[in-house]
Amino acid sequence: MRIAVLGLGRMGAAIAERLLDAGHELTVWNRSPAATEPFAARGVRVAARPADVWQHADAAITMLADGAALEQVVHGDGGLLDGLAAPASGASPTSGGRTVIDMGTVGADTSARIAAVLAERDVALLRAPVSGNPAVVAAGNLSIVVSGPRERFDALAPTLSDIGPNLFYVGDAEQARVVKLALNLMLAGTAQLIAEALVLLEADGVARADALAVIGGSAVGSPFVRYKTDALVADDYSSTFTAELMRKDLELALDAGRRAGVPLPLTAATQQLVQGCISQGMGQLDLMALLPRLRREAGLGDA
Repeated sequence: MRIAVLGLGRMGAAIAERLLDAGHELTVWNRSPAATEPFAARGVRVAARPADVWQHADAAITMLADGAALEQVVHGDGGLLDGLAAPASGASPTSGGRTVIDMGTVGADTSARIAAVLAERDVALLRAPVSGNPAVVAAGNLSIVVSGPRERFDALAPTLSDIGPNLFYVGDAEQARVVKLALNLMLAGTAQLIAEALVLLEADGVARADALAVIGGSAVGSPFVRYKTDALVADDYSSTFTAELMRKDLELALDAGRRAGVPLPLTAATQQLVQGCISQGMGQLDLMALLPRLRREAGLGDA
C-alpha cells in the first residue's frame, strides 16, 4: 500500500520501520529533518511538507506529541489539507479515499474538530491510538484501538495489522480516544500502587526483587508488572513513557470525565502525584519515577 508516516519520534519511527519491512510503499515526514535520514538511506521517499505526501500516499499515519501538533500538521501552513480542494457538489463525504490515521493521544474535542475539517476536504479520519512502546512495536505485539468510519477501518485493517496484530474497533466516532485515556489512567494508577507496595515492603526489609517476584506471580500480577520488573530492580528509570506525557494524558482523561459528568477521584490524585515527579525534575524520566519520589518522601533515599 502507498502510505505515509508523519512524525518520526521513537514511536513513529518504529511504526515506519514495521511498514517498510512489510513491503509498503512508504513516504515519511518529520519536523526535524534529521529523523528522516535513516529512512532516506534505505531509499524511502522524504516529503518536504505534510501536504506533499498525497502525491505518493493514499493514507497518512500521524504520530505526534499532542493535539496542537496534530492540528498544525493537518491544517497549518503546508499541512495535509493545504492545496486539497473541497469535494464536488453532490459527492458523499470522504468518498475520495484519502485517510488520516492518527495514532497519537489527543482529546476527543480536538479529534472531532479535526475530523470535521478533514471531511470538508474529502479526507476521512481513523482515530487509532496505540497501547505499547517502541520495543512492543518492534516485537510485533502492538495493540491498536480504532474508531471512525467502519468502511475505512475494514479497508485499512490489513495495513494496521502489519504495524500491530491486536486491532480493536470500538465505534464510528471518538470512542477510541476515550478508550486510550481509560487505559492510561489505569496504567498510571497501577504505577502508583506498585510504588506504594514496594516502598512499604522495602521499609519492612523485603528486597525489591523478591517483592516484585511475589507481586508478578500473584492475582494482581499483570504484563505491566512483569514488563517493569527488570528496570525497577536495576533502578533504571530510562523512559518508555515519560511522566510529562502521562500528565498530559491524565489531564485529557479528567477533561473527558468532566464532559461526561463522571467523577474520577483516583485519576485526579494520580495526576497530582505525577505532577509532583515533574516538579522535582523527573518529568523526562519514565512514569515509574513515582517510585523514587515516594521513597524520598518515606525517607528511604532517592531510588
